[in-house]
Amino acid sequence: MKDVQGFHHVAIQAKDVERVTAFYRDLLGFPELKRHLREDGTLRSVWVGVPGGAFLAIEAVEGTPEAVPFRHPAPGLLMLVFRIPREARGGVVETLARAGVALEHETRWTLYVRDPEGNRVGLSHHPDD
Repeated sequence: MKDVQGFHHVAIQAKDVERVTAFYRDLLGFPELKRHLREDGTLRSVWVGVPGGAFLAIEAVEGTPEAVPFRHPAPGLLMLVFRIPREARGGVVETLARAGVALEHETRWTLYVRDPEGNRVGLSHHPDD
């Protein structure tokens, strides 16, 4: 199939949609695009724009996030990784530290953190040295 053109959106589930939205919106700077409410008026989902035209849908669920090591043997989605300019890396590290977001790991190209519910997030300038 040659008609697939890239990501349209990625959806994650969150118990605390507002807190997770604040991480992506306020810390990473993704604009809030839309809120979806259930028929009873409670929050069902928040969409935040991802640079490049896709969006991240943060979907409300009742379950508790499961704590897992950063690397684990289970199959499935490992992490969301977003592109940053190499020259912005130092500022990104400072911004994360000021926000109280710990670096879980870093390599020559990528910073690894977690959002408020433990989803693994990378900020990478690979392969730009």
